[in-house]
Amino acid sequence: MDIKEKIETLEEILDVEEGSLSPDTVLADLDEWDSITRLSLLIYFDEELGKKVSGDEIKAFEKVEDILGLMD
Repeated sequence: MDIKEKIETLEEILDVEEGSLSPDTVLADLDEWDSITRLSLLIYFDEELGKKVSGDEIKAFEKVEDILGLMD
């Protein structure tokens, strides 16, 4: 999966407009970055990528690039 596909996946999970995210996007600036979205991301990592990520790790994400780094 290339970076464009990763960002498109994140846009779906975050339920934001296509093309609205970049690696430099600050998650705290997004109204959609809430506990439900963080839970959805946790499930995505577990079920789609087979990665165990803790809630604390997800809470520590500051930018989209932090999430992209774990999507490999």
